[in-house]
Amino acid sequence: MTERFALNLTPPYYAVIFPNQRSGKDEAHYAAAGELLAELAQDMPGYLGLESTRDEAGFGITISYWETEEAIKNWKAHADHLAAQEKGKSDWYAHYELRVAKVERAYSGPQGR
Repeated sequence: MTERFALNLTPPYYAVIFPNQRSGKDEAHYAAAGELLAELAQDMPGYLGLESTRDEAGFGITISYWETEEAIKNWKAHADHLAAQEKGKSDWYAHYELRVAKVERAYSGPQGR
């Protein structure tokens, strides 16, 4: 079960929180793009991990974790990520929010680290 969690993150670090509602359009390309972006993000300097979930109604939350705000800016400017952002605005999402937060404390349980 813990494979769905980004583990061993030591604060402080940053979380990019992306709650979103899928539009239902272009499901096959959306899934493929998501897998590609998750792989590409892992190679970005400052990347720490990712957690993501989606319900049957298309509401999802993805949280990516980063060492610095500069690392987040570099990921936002990545060419493949920029293309996906445009596709998301035009086709993939009915609505989304994006929030960036600095994590000062973190806890886990019941098994912990």
